[in-house]
Amino acid sequence: MKASRPRTLDRARTTVLLLAAILALSACSTAADAPSASPTASPTESHAPVEAVDLAAGEQDAPVEVSVSGDDGVGVTFREITLAPGASTGVHCHYGQLVAVVSEGTLTHYADIYPSGVHVYKTGDSIIEGAGYRHEGRNEGDENVVLWVTYIIPEGKPLAETDLSHCDA
Repeated sequence: MKASRPRTLDRARTTVLLLAAILALSACSTAADAPSASPTASPTESHAPVEAVDLAAGEQDAPVEVSVSGDDGVGVTFREITLAPGASTGVHCHYGQLVAVVSEGTLTHYADIYPSGVHVYKTGDSIIEGAGYRHEGRNEGDENVVLWVTYIIPEGKPLAETDLSHCDA
């Protein structure tokens, strides 16, 4: 009976997921100040080290607001996407939000949200995609594009929607 869950649980779950996304974004914005693979002492009684490795880091020039709602909750998926030279994501949209960093290569991103209809993201750039708008990523270079992507999508919805009738115009 998911429909009868108290709203407090839904809000708590959404708050926890949003906090996780904010912490991930904060880690991206402070990655230049932190060592990339230095072990730190564990905060528990254990003396085993905890290691953190920054896999990709990027920055945004403006504040970022992440807000995704779903009747059955919200899912968070981390994915590495590799586009070979000449490859494309195909035109699609998302039901939620996406936070990504270009780990390698140069991604050409086509969307009406840009004044010229296109934006080029290079290694180290971060990408924030909102819900609903149609876009396509292309590798127009001669080496792989590697993206580290976090999807924050309502439960039960696909990570990417290719049926464009479900996207905004």
